Amino acid sequence: MNLRFPAPLQPGDTLALCAVSSGVPEVMHARLEASIAALRAAGYQVIEGDTLRRQEKNASASAATRLAELNGFLYDPAIKAILPPWGGELAMQLLAGLDWPRLAALPPKWLCGFSDVSTLAVPLTLRAGWATLHSPNVFDISHPGRQSEMQPLWHSWQHGLPPRQQAFTHFWPFGDPGVTKNSRVRVAGAVQASVAGRLIGGCLDTLSRLAATPYFDLQAWRGQPVLLYLENCELAPCELARALTAMRLAGAFDGLAGLILGRSSGPEAAQPGDLQYEEAVMQALDGLSCPLVLDADIGHVPPQWTLMNGAWATLHVAHGHATLEQHYHPATTAGDTP
Repeated sequence: MNLRFPAPLQPGDTLALCAVSSGVPEVMHARLEASIAALRAAGYQVIEGDTLRRQEKNASASAATRLAELNGFLYDPAIKAILPPWGGELAMQLLAGLDWPRLAALPPKWLCGFSDVSTLAVPLTLRAGWATLHSPNVFDISHPGRQSEMQPLWHSWQHGLPPRQQAFTHFWPFGDPGVTKNSRVRVAGAVQASVAGRLIGGCLDTLSRLAATPYFDLQAWRGQPVLLYLENCELAPCELARALTAMRLAGAFDGLAGLILGRSSGPEAAQPGDLQYEEAVMQALDGLSCPLVLDADIGHVPPQWTLMNGAWATLHVAHGHATLEQHYHPATTAGDTP
């Protein structure tokens, strides 16, 4: 696999906003406008795809329309970054229509976001060799309470990789910075662990549907240590157990250097005697041969880390605290180039 990293963005570079999954309804256009204004204030040129401000049948447009617009931006050399506003439900409808060998021969562009964005980002990394960014979405840029999360995103664009990141001390269980809880990253069955390898991952809800398909084949990195990270958006405990078990049966967890799970935003068990979230996780992953990290700053419960799919990462976890460092290659410094 010829893994390649997008070049740092320069003032004047053109960023394309398009909705590969869900578009932004009119009621939320003011927040979208504020995020676009922030991008322009940073010196970037912003163009909007026709899908950005649309929504029909749980997506911004038909699969054919979304695919055509995405292909136009992928193959336009003037476009340096493709930024979906947020996730959604149906990005996987586009995967079979992409020309993966052609993309593998092109210089990579920035693709950034989380949730259903990871349905496209992970195959771009594994099949086309493009390093992609799991990060706050464009829609989040203008949120006044989330600016500490945005700093690693801006840093990544300017320098090519996220900076060294510490685990946040608090999280927002309802997505509201006014309501906080103490945050503790944990290692299952241990008080500390250090893991290193190539980062890859995203939303469990969507990636579990790609297990055993050509779009989520970790054999592309055979022989390299892999750190797989996953975060649960909406799966209740039994469905979570099914999703993790399906991935395990498909071999997605074989030979990992580490498995990292973000905080869950899925519903808890309906009844006290039902299977609970953490019980579902431990049942599905019992006997896993690599360290299992829980409640990392990844996913739909903010704040969250910025993670480069394809980067070499080292994660240290001890007594509830965690530090994440990302580089282009093993034993390099952040100033090195790919």
